[in-house]
Amino acid sequence: MKSPVPSLPDTLLIRTGRDPGKQSGYVNPPLFRGSTIMAESYEAWESAKKTDNPYGNYGRFGSPTIRAFEEAIAQLEGGHACQVFPSGLSACTHTLLAFLKAGDHLLITDNVYGPTRSFADGQLARFGIQVEYFDPAIGAGIHALMRPQTRLVFLEVPGSLSFEMADVPAIARVAHAAGALVAIDNSWASPLYFKPFAHGADISIQAATKYILGHSDALLGTVTCNEHAWEIFLPRARLFGETAGPEDVYLALRGLRTLGVRLRQHWQTGLALAQAMAAHPAVSRVMHPALPQDPGHAVWKRDFLGASGLFSFVLATEKQAVLSAFFGALKHFGIGLSWGGFESLALPVGRPLRTARPWEHAGTLIRVHAGLEDAQDLLDDMLAALDIAHARGAGIAPSRQAEPAGALR
Repeated sequence: MKSPVPSLPDTLLIRTGRDPGKQSGYVNPPLFRGSTIMAESYEAWESAKKTDNPYGNYGRFGSPTIRAFEEAIAQLEGGHACQVFPSGLSACTHTLLAFLKAGDHLLITDNVYGPTRSFADGQLARFGIQVEYFDPAIGAGIHALMRPQTRLVFLEVPGSLSFEMADVPAIARVAHAAGALVAIDNSWASPLYFKPFAHGADISIQAATKYILGHSDALLGTVTCNEHAWEIFLPRARLFGETAGPEDVYLALRGLRTLGVRLRQHWQTGLALAQAMAAHPAVSRVMHPALPQDPGHAVWKRDFLGASGLFSFVLATEKQAVLSAFFGALKHFGIGLSWGGFESLALPVGRPLRTARPWEHAGTLIRVHAGLEDAQDLLDDMLAALDIAHARGAGIAPSRQAEPAGALR
């Protein structure tokens, strides 16, 4: 008999997805490599066949290492079952392909991950799928955009560049009433700080590359579904033959064990940075839903259990010389894509692409990931670089007017 499932998150992170009694007492699930899995008898071969896998056992259908990780993610997110993919983008694209066909209508949030947008515009349109973007703050107003052909509403909560929050329960109620499913890219909060299925989602996507792995040394993605969505998703997704590497999955299992302690420090340091930067004269806007002045704060406080170390701010200039001086002054923040690792990053974004509503903020959007370095070192480094940017930018206004509530949509 299995031990009772722990309810407290840190204990669950340690216990889920492993069974030392079945692993010769070893704490971690072993790393299984291989393609061919031999059956001991004809009867064993036949018994391994399943409706979604009529060919019996094979490495492409998963190993004990992979199944341990998928079980852990499904349990952490509160879903029915999970499948792992070689990257976060792969998880996003296979979700879209599994639930959509020619003639269907997709509603997708305007602050979605850029490569997901590119796939929707470049590939789904080519397959005859109608793609429409909506304001992430639309809430129940999404009712006006629903069509008889709407099959999927795709959210990212919050958007990983501009951090608008969506009212997931309100959107899910409307979508389900119209017969559509709801998918969420849940990478920012991780399975620890947002429970998508408790708020109405049918599908949850994780870029496990980020906080789950936590060490910037592998690529991985996951798709977790409720029972109804899983019956649709699994047979279609498996036909593409994508398989995650066992070493990457092993690293993700390792990362899960420390997710709680890491994410708390990311959250605390990121929020301290955001609070200090909001008062700096070189900054015209900080976008972090855990800040009380953020337009999405009420939704974050209601639905989320915490925050991560990722947020953005608008540097009140587009002058290349000022941007060069700002990034050149940073000592502890590297310039690089991705986030969720132990290292701090600052990424020049510029002006995000928007379809449903124009981008309204003058200046340069810069995304920040607060890593696990000492918080005071990061704070001193960022403020010193902003001081230099302010001094170099003759066009930067020294006093800032607060934007009205709800201005960021």
